[in-house]
Amino acid sequence: MHQRKYTLEIISEAGLGAAKPAFTPLDPYVQLTAREYDELNGTGKEDKLLTDLAVYRRLIGKLLYLNVTRPYISFSTKTLSEFLHQPKQSHLNASLKVVRYIKIQAGVGVLLSSTNNKELQV
Repeated sequence: MHQRKYTLEIISEAGLGAAKPAFTPLDPYVQLTAREYDELNGTGKEDKLLTDLAVYRRLIGKLLYLNVTRPYISFSTKTLSEFLHQPKQSHLNASLKVVRYIKIQAGVGVLLSSTNNKELQV
C-alpha cells in the first residue's frame, strides 16, 4: 500500500532522479497567482504561461492519485490543481518541488504480507 514503484516513476518522469530532495512541499514565500490576477494587478510579467499544458496536468494528476497513500502532500497538490486551466512556469516549478519532497520518503508505506503473520511492518 505504499506505492513505492509509482513514486519512483513520477520522480523519474520529472527528471529529478539526481536532484536534491526538498524538505518542504511548498515554499511559503512563493506566491502562486492566476494569470487573471496578474493582469489586474500588473504583476507577474516575467512568469510566462506554459506552452505544453499536458506536462503540468499529467504531473498534477499523478500527484493527486498519490494522495491516497501520502496525505501529507494533499494541501500542496490541491493548491497546485487550482491552476490547471492556465498554468505558469512558477506553478510547474512548485509542482517539481513537491516531487522533490516525496523523494525523501519514496518507500514509506504499509506492507501487507501474504503470510498469516499478524505483525504490521512500516
